[in-house]
Amino acid sequence: MTRLIVWRHGNTDWNAASRVQGQTDVPLNNLGREQAVAAAPLLAALRPDAIVASDLRRAADTAAALAALTGLPVRADARLRERHFGRWQGLALTEVAQRYPDEYARWRAGDPDPGAEIESLDDLGKRVGTALQDAADAAPGGTIVVATHGAGARQGCGYLLGWDHAVLRTIGSLRNCHWTELRDNDVRGWHLRAHNVGVLTASAATEAV
Repeated sequence: MTRLIVWRHGNTDWNAASRVQGQTDVPLNNLGREQAVAAAPLLAALRPDAIVASDLRRAADTAAALAALTGLPVRADARLRERHFGRWQGLALTEVAQRYPDEYARWRAGDPDPGAEIESLDDLGKRVGTALQDAADAAPGGTIVVATHGAGARQGCGYLLGWDHAVLRTIGSLRNCHWTELRDNDVRGWHLRAHNVGVLTASAATEAV
């Protein structure tokens, strides 16, 4: 059985300020680095066989904290980047609501293609989901940790699970430095085993497996 751990990066100053990052290369802040260091031993205990990360610094540096404990290299994959948020990138959400009220309303309502040159959810899911599948195929039967981004993680996992947008909207967003666990076998295919696991929830998740 192949195990895929889809890990959201640590906190950034733009996360804290509710500023749209998208594919802007924003680094971790002090809190984000602390979160990565705290989460790394929990993930190391899962005995990963491979680590893959988005090439954006906030994900790559999150993955580096795990690499430092395991000695594994981190393979960069640009397909794991966050959703491209078009004309919104760099703006605070309050500014987005003022400048792009129609597109903002559609986005809040879950429109998969709200405009403003934002990458569609279908394109995002296929891009990230394909990268996740390739990472799993490179280590069949192993445990692979993939450091990526919030929207990308949701849609990429949904792509593997075959879940549509309406189902994905019912799943809570990944908190910074938390992860989703998927498993794949010949009988069930990809299935969800845990979601939003992190420093405070890992013990309970382990007991439930």
